Amino acid sequence: MISRPGELYQITREPIEVQGISRKLLRAADGAVCVFEGVVRDHSKGKRTLYLEYEGYETMALKKLEEIGLFVRGAWEIGTVAIVHRLGRMDIGETSVAVIVTSSHRRPAFDACHYAIDKLKKVVPIWKKEFFEDGEVWIEGQ
Repeated sequence: MISRPGELYQITREPIEVQGISRKLLRAADGAVCVFEGVVRDHSKGKRTLYLEYEGYETMALKKLEEIGLFVRGAWEIGTVAIVHRLGRMDIGETSVAVIVTSSHRRPAFDACHYAIDKLKKVVPIWKKEFFEDGEVWIEGQ
């Protein structure tokens, strides 16, 4: 985990406590909190998903999360940022990834959050395996 004032980057095997992280990040100057949560859904490509497993190159993944966070802090007028990804087995409805951005106004928070999750999906070395009733498959990143 990398934690410093206004920033949190974490790879975890525990449930992600989005509300708790949001409240810790929130500053008196903030008028917006934008949260993106990626959650495990019950289907993929027309098949019923039973659960997912995420694996990753943890030290590099953490470094990439930090790089994304530092970029959005410089590119938009935001207050704070947290990017947390979970590894291991996740059941339907559980949060696998969270991006939380605070700012004085909503537009920079939305834009930074949107950029961060899209960039994460492209560059962070974390892989997803989907489990179905009739088998399993590794899913390639974007």
